[in-house]
Amino acid sequence: MNYQDMIGAMSREVYDSLRRALELGKWPDGRRLTPAQREETMQAVIAWGELHLPPQERVGYLEGRDKAGAACADPDVAPLNWRE
Repeated sequence: MNYQDMIGAMSREVYDSLRRALELGKWPDGRRLTPAQREETMQAVIAWGELHLPPQERVGYLEGRDKAGAACADPDVAPLNWRE
């Protein structure tokens, strides 16, 4: 099973648990996330959101933000690139 398949098969409960671990900086058992774990977990949370959530519910979504009076780029223009 490749990374994309694993993300696609991940349940909402696992996503919520990973997101909570990122928010707290530690796993449910109290162990702190290492920098490598934080990076991998963040990538998984973002990838899962791209596949399963509408844009306004994804991590990092900012509604109606303009930069120097210009409209922000459409988030759907830049596709998610999978790394293997």
